[in-house]
Amino acid sequence: MVSITKFLSKRWLIGLALGQFVSLLITSTGFASSELSRKGINAPTSQSFFNYVLLAVAYGGWMIYRKRPLQMKWYFYLLLGFVDVEANYLVVKAYQYTSLTSVMLLDCCTIPSVIFLTWIFLKTKYRPKKFVGVAICIAGLALVVFSDVHASDRAGKLGGHKVKS
Repeated sequence: MVSITKFLSKRWLIGLALGQFVSLLITSTGFASSELSRKGINAPTSQSFFNYVLLAVAYGGWMIYRKRPLQMKWYFYLLLGFVDVEANYLVVKAYQYTSLTSVMLLDCCTIPSVIFLTWIFLKTKYRPKKFVGVAICIAGLALVVFSDVHASDRAGKLGGHKVKS
């Protein structure tokens, strides 16, 4: 039997808070991209700049503080960084041309892809709990898509007003 204190540990709560913060950043990027696109502004790389600066300061500072050496040669990190910048560019562009649900589907595909690529290139070992977490995220996304598909059924009853449904 699993106790509730295991779920309410400090480490678990910090992980939950950081996950929610990342989710907030992704949602903010989507909202900002949509709004900028409506105003005719096209700057997907500039939109991601703050995220990369924040990542460099936080993770770089943590690596310096822990005095940990790099796990691989520097040029592998450079290659992965280049691929990440290009992928993020495409995701931000996708926010400008499609609905939020479609972009969530794109983001959902990145979770298994990142796990697979880090397993192949970085030799990361994952525990079954990580795969269960990914499965829960994908199941949640499936529910969002299912809800979005059936929103049109409810829209007829409410006069087609999306805010009310």
